[in-house]
This record gives sequence, structure tokens and C-alpha cells, in this order.
Amino acid sequence: MQLSNEELEILKIIEENHKLPVESIALMAMCSQETVKSTIEKLEQAQIIMSYPTLIDWSKVEGQENVIAMIDVKVTPKRGVGFDEVAQRISRFPEVSSLYLMSGAYDLSITVEGKSMIQISQFVSEKLSTIENVISTTTHFMLKKYKHDGVIFHDGTDDKDRRMVVTP
Repeated sequence: MQLSNEELEILKIIEENHKLPVESIALMAMCSQETVKSTIEKLEQAQIIMSYPTLIDWSKVEGQENVIAMIDVKVTPKRGVGFDEVAQRISRFPEVSSLYLMSGAYDLSITVEGKSMIQISQFVSEKLSTIENVISTTTHFMLKKYKHDGVIFHDGTDDKDRRMVVTP
């Protein structure tokens, strides 16, 4: 879909902060409030605006921490559909939070969330690796989140360099 400069400007503004009131968006984009409302509605219906996420640092909420793993998957593509059929099947699992077709050493990159490493390993061994066209998997567990979707996860208390000075 081809968008006007005004529509692109509105998209950029709400991508940065989707909680801005329509009045503020209209001022920033230099257009009317009605234009902003109709543009947002049009872009939502066209599924260009997919959702309005809230980013939560669950590591700060007791008992709500999840284990996150990135899984590299090699797949044999199917004739006529390539990787799409396998990717669609994998995307239906509730444990899968994101899935991308990649260039390079592996074909798919999957982000999986679970309550424990055991739960993720069971997902890989019982569900993911048993899919017919999956050749191999490599699982990487996330140890700490520093930045996500442009937001830095840093509270400012660790600004001091705590490394021990070592001299020869």
C-alpha cells in the first residue's frame, strides 16, 4: 500500500509513542485531528498497524520471570511452498513468541518463552524437533536483557566500573 507523506509521518509518531493523544499527534504531523483518526483507523484495518505493545520488565516482578530462548532451526524446504508451511506450523505453538526466516547458517530463528529451561527443552525435543522437515536445532538461552525494541533495560545503579584493576 502506497502511503502519503502525512500518513507516513503519523505512523512514525505513533511508532515512537502510541499513547500520545490524537491532539498531540495532529500537532506534530501538522494535520487535523480527523485526519489522524481516519488515518489510524485505515492503517489498523489494512493491518499495517498490527498492535500496540506494552513492554514490561518481568524480571522485576517476583514469581513472574520467564526463561527466553532463541532457537536456530535448519529446515528442508518443501517443493512449491518453500519454508512457509513449516514456519506456519511452528508459529501456531503457544510457546513461540516470534519466528523469522533468516539468511545465513540456519533457516529460521525462533524466540520461545517458558517458565523453566526444562519446559523449553521439552518443547524443542517433543514438538519442534519432531516436525518432519526440521533437520536440526540450536538453542541459546537468554541470560540478561539489556535492550529490547529500542528500550534500554538499565536502572542507572551500575554506572560505576566494578572491574578489578590488574597490573603486570
